[in-house]
Amino acid sequence: MSVFRCYSEKKPGFDVEAQGLCHQLREQLGVASLESVRILNRYDADHIDPAVYQAAKTVVFSEPQVDDIWDETYPAPDTVHSVLAVEALPGQFDQRADSCAQCIQMMHGGERPTVRAATVYVLEGALTTPEAAKARGY
Repeated sequence: MSVFRCYSEKKPGFDVEAQGLCHQLREQLGVASLESVRILNRYDADHIDPAVYQAAKTVVFSEPQVDDIWDETYPAPDTVHSVLAVEALPGQFDQRADSCAQCIQMMHGGERPTVRAATVYVLEGALTTPEAAKARGY
């Protein structure tokens, strides 16, 4: 079986966390050239049947009413942007990934798949090197 990757992102109006982070970076850290922030959750699922993965996309990895979801890659903005991805180090417990694996196992009643999760931050705007370093450190 192959590894399936998907990205989920809150739809406009539901992206409160991204809007709050954008405000904090601009106002508290002084990242003036930041235009907007997108926060995506990336999931890699292995040892999973393709039909189970398709079902899990709209039940486990996203909420169709409030999330957009994409397979393999997400639509990158047409403007200048920076991307930061944050994931657990090997050996660190990842609550989000473990919860997803448990839900998928309960959903189909078979073996527990291997799930890895990461948070991807898309910082839109022409950030200078010091501004990008501030955002990365935050």
